[in-house]
Amino acid sequence: MLQLILGGARSGKSRLAEKLATDTGLQVTYIATSQPLDGEMNDRVAHHRARRPAEWALIEEPIELARVLRDTASADHCLLVDCLTLWLTNLLMLDDAERLTAEREAMLDCLASLPGEIIFVSNETGMGVVPLGELTRRYVDEAGWLHQALAERCQRVVLTVAGLPLTLKGTAS
Repeated sequence: MLQLILGGARSGKSRLAEKLATDTGLQVTYIATSQPLDGEMNDRVAHHRARRPAEWALIEEPIELARVLRDTASADHCLLVDCLTLWLTNLLMLDDAERLTAEREAMLDCLASLPGEIIFVSNETGMGVVPLGELTRRYVDEAGWLHQALAERCQRVVLTVAGLPLTLKGTAS
C-alpha cells in the first residue's frame, strides 16, 4: 500500500506516519531526505531520531530516492520516507532542472512495481499566499505538482492538522 501524509509545519504528520508504520507490524526502514546543514536542522533531526524506535533501520538519501525505494522495498517491509518537500528542496538547490525532473519521474514511475508498505510524508505548502521570490514560487509549484501526481498513485492520502488526521482518499486507519 502507498500512503501520502500531508500537513503543515508541526501538524503531527511525522508522528502519524511513524504510528502507521509501527502499526503495520512489518520491519520498518526510515528514509530520511534531510541534509542537516545548520544547528537548527541538526536539532530537528535529533528530535526525530529520539522519537523513532531503536530497531528501525535508517537510510539517509537526499537525492536518489527512486534508487533507494527500488533497492529497499520488499513484501515484508514498511518504508517511511520523511520528507518529500525536503527532498524536493535538495533537488531545487542543485540548480539542475533536468536532474529534478529525472529524479521526480524515476520516483513516480517506480511506485507501481514496489512491494510492501510505503508511507510518504510531505509538507502541504500550497494553502498560503503566493510567495514573492522566484525560487520559493517554483518550490510551491513543484511541491503541488508532486503531491498531485503522488496522490493519484497512493491508495490513502491523509491531511494532518493540529495532530488530527483527515482522510482525503482511501479508508481511515
